[in-house]
Amino acid sequence: MSHLVVHGGQPLRGRIIPSANKNAVLPILCATLLTAEPVRLIGVPEITDVRKILDIFRQLGSDVSVDFAAGTLDLHHKNTRFDPARDHLPEEMRSSIMLVPGLLARFGVARIEDNVKGCTLGVREIDPHIEVLRQFGGRVERTAGSLLIHAAEDRPAIHHWLDYASVTTTENFVLCAATARGRSQLTNAASEPHVQEFCRFMEMLGAKIDGIGTSQLAIEGVSAFGGGEFRFAEDFHEITTFLALGAITGGEISVKNSAPEQFPLLDRTFAKFGVTVTHRDGWSTATRNGPLKVQTPFTQNILTKVEAAPWPYFPVDLLPIFIALGVQAEGSAMFWNKVYDGAMGWSTELSKFGAHVFLADPHRLVTFGGVALTPAEVESPYIIRVAIALFMVAASIDGRSVIKNALPIKRAHPRFVENLRSVGANVSWTDEE
Repeated sequence: MSHLVVHGGQPLRGRIIPSANKNAVLPILCATLLTAEPVRLIGVPEITDVRKILDIFRQLGSDVSVDFAAGTLDLHHKNTRFDPARDHLPEEMRSSIMLVPGLLARFGVARIEDNVKGCTLGVREIDPHIEVLRQFGGRVERTAGSLLIHAAEDRPAIHHWLDYASVTTTENFVLCAATARGRSQLTNAASEPHVQEFCRFMEMLGAKIDGIGTSQLAIEGVSAFGGGEFRFAEDFHEITTFLALGAITGGEISVKNSAPEQFPLLDRTFAKFGVTVTHRDGWSTATRNGPLKVQTPFTQNILTKVEAAPWPYFPVDLLPIFIALGVQAEGSAMFWNKVYDGAMGWSTELSKFGAHVFLADPHRLVTFGGVALTPAEVESPYIIRVAIALFMVAASIDGRSVIKNALPIKRAHPRFVENLRSVGANVSWTDEE
């Protein structure tokens, strides 16, 4: 079932409990390889990438017991083994590169495919990861179609300064530093909420980390890791997505949110389109008074802007969600993706709804909202929240629309359709052309 069929035009109203953030869940799953002690994770979402990593663990001989209905996962890597001649990591999943430090720590060797990739969000190189592995003493050997990494017997602590605040490179540095001898330091570290959550899990295992939530991390290496129980927080991406769905359809959705302190910039960004977000008693709600409308800036010769870059900027993964709001809002707004090249190419699909958008360059897009839109059949690229953004536009228009190749949604959002139906959406998965 890879296409979404939606009969739009209905205001969506109700309450939703969001899932955990896949960008916290996946690195934490990878980090469990560091310990031979039992680990229990609570709140694990049933998404495709989680299933892929659990399949890898089973192939390596780990004990895996999962109950997706209850959201509980028990892992025990006591009998895990790795053979680089036979075992390899899936190239279709970007996060698999974070399995490397655990494999190096346990077995002294790891193998990754040359073409590790995730969503189609421009060039996503593995060189920063290789540089970190080498600085910690790793020896990299190129073979046909893959790279073999061999761990050094002695891994002294290092000081490293990232070219840019990469989430996965930061997490790989922490994984390597936690097994090194001495105190390692990282400058220009990523500080997103899911990176903070990952670091808290590492502390539960026994790692010693200073500077969580900042761009400067210091990690003291330890000789052994323990186990324990860890509960995932709600995904701020999913919270924002459902708030936006309520707003764009003229409804009102409340979403459980235990970390409203992460939302001031997101709240102000919603306000740029005439949407008010309130946080009360552990729930967040988005409301609008009248139609969506782009707020006019006091500087008269510029457009209202949404600029996306690494945290604490506006999160780049959420930019498509707000582009959907911009398409339906009266007025013009400029959206600036400062991270990925060519991530705006899907804007031609918005035109099929009748939306007026202008791609200024590979990083910037302008919406001219307030025009009448009509249902359409559109095709999503392999980008999770672009598929959702196209769905949002369709859900706000009277009539039947189809979002083709919307399967990427299942990589991050379990029960997406079920949650939408619970708030009044007429939506279903289909394979019909």
